[in-house]
Amino acid sequence: MSIAGLRRATGESVRRSVSGLPREFWWLWTSTLVNRLGAFVATFMVLYLTMERGYSASYAGLVASLHGLGGVVSSVGAGVMTDRLGRRPTLLIAQSSTAASVALLGFMQHPAAIAGVAFLVGMTSNASRPAVQAMMADIVKPEDRVRAFSLNYWAINLGFAISSVAAGFIAEFSYLAGFLGEAAMTLACAVLIFLKLPESRPERVLVDGKSEPEVGMRTVLRDGRFMSVVGLSFLVALIFQQGFVGLPVAMGTDGFSSSDFGMIIAFNGVLIVALQIPVTRFIEHRDTRRLLILSSALAGYGFGLTAFAGSLAVYALAVCVWTFAEIINAPTQTSIVVRLSPVHGRGRYQGMYTMSWAVAGLVAPLMSGFVIDHYGADWLWGICAVLGTLAAGGYWLLMRGLPKEGVDVGFDRDPGADADADAGSRTEPAPGREDVAKSPVP
Repeated sequence: MSIAGLRRATGESVRRSVSGLPREFWWLWTSTLVNRLGAFVATFMVLYLTMERGYSASYAGLVASLHGLGGVVSSVGAGVMTDRLGRRPTLLIAQSSTAASVALLGFMQHPAAIAGVAFLVGMTSNASRPAVQAMMADIVKPEDRVRAFSLNYWAINLGFAISSVAAGFIAEFSYLAGFLGEAAMTLACAVLIFLKLPESRPERVLVDGKSEPEVGMRTVLRDGRFMSVVGLSFLVALIFQQGFVGLPVAMGTDGFSSSDFGMIIAFNGVLIVALQIPVTRFIEHRDTRRLLILSSALAGYGFGLTAFAGSLAVYALAVCVWTFAEIINAPTQTSIVVRLSPVHGRGRYQGMYTMSWAVAGLVAPLMSGFVIDHYGADWLWGICAVLGTLAAGGYWLLMRGLPKEGVDVGFDRDPGADADADAGSRTEPAPGREDVAKSPVP
C-alpha cells in the first residue's frame, strides 16, 4: 500500500472511531484531556519531597500512601454524591476542590501539614472519576460505550504523556509553578463543565404506578456478580500496578539505570496512544467475556515474561504484551461495570469499581517490596502470571449468561427487597428505562 493509501485508510479508521458520539461526550472528553494535561502532583510528588524539600524516602513514601488512601476513601463517597446530587454538581465540587487543595499543597511547609493536604488532594482528585464514568454511560448509547470509554482512556494517556514531559521541564524551573499550573488546569476543567455540560442523570420513571426504588450501598454490596467483578478488577489492577512499582525495582536490581526504565516504560504510553483507537475498532463488537479473559491472561503472562528478561529488548517485549492487554481491558472493563449497574445506581457502582483500583494502588507497592526482598523479582513475576490466570478463569465463570452488548443489565427491586433479595438476582430493565438512559440530555 502506498503512503497516500495508508493515510487515507488511517483517516477513515479515525473518522469511524469518532463518528456518531454526542456533543456532550466530546465536551466531557475535552475536560478529561485538559485535566490530564495538567497532571503534576502524582508524577513528581516523591521527587518534590526528596529532592526539593530534603525529606527522607520513608517520609515521601508515607505521603504517597496517604495520597492513595485519600482516593480509596473518596471513591464510594463520590459515587453516592453522583447518584444523589447529580453528575454535574459532583464534578464541579471535585474539580474546584482539587484545584484549591493542589494549590494549597505547594505552599505547605510543616511535614504534618504536607501529609494532611496530600491526603486531601488524593480524596478530591479521585472524586471525579465515578461522576465522569456515570455521565459517559448516561449520554452514550450502549452499543457505543466501549468506543467512548476507549477514546476517554486514550485522552487520559495522551494528556499524561504530554504533561509528564512538560512537568519535567517545569520542575527544573519551579515545583511551585507545577502545583499552581495543575490547579489552574483543573479549575479550567470545572469552568468547562459549568459552561458546556448539562446534568445527565436520568429521570426516575414510574414502574407499575410506583417510583423506582432507591439503590443504596447495601444493594451494591449484595450484588454478588458485580462484587465478584470488582474483586477480579482488583487482581488485574494489582498486575498492572507492577509496571510502576515492581518493574523499576527489578530493573535496578538487574543493573539497569533509571533512564533505561524511563525508556522502557515509555513504550507503554506510546503504544496506547498509537494503538488504542485502531484496536478499539477491532474489539468494540467482540464478545465481552472473551476480551476480559484474553486481557487478563495477557496481563499476567506479559509480566510473567519479565522473569526471563536479561536485556532491554526482552523488557520492551514484555511491556508490549501487557500494554496490549491494558488497551483491551480498560474500555471493556469499564463498559461491563456500566452493563451490570442499575441506571439510578451508576454512581455507587462506579465508585465501588474505582475503589478496587485505588486499593490496588496501595497494596501493590507493599506486595512488590515484600516479595522482591524475601524471594526475588522472579517470584513477583510468577505471582503476576498466577493472578492473571485466576482473573481469566473468574471472568470465564462470571460472564456466562451475560446479555448481548447494547442491553443494560439494570434491575428493579421492590422497596423492601434489599433484606431478602438474592445477591445475584436480576430482572430485565423496566420498559422505557433504556430510552431514558440513551437520551438524558437535550
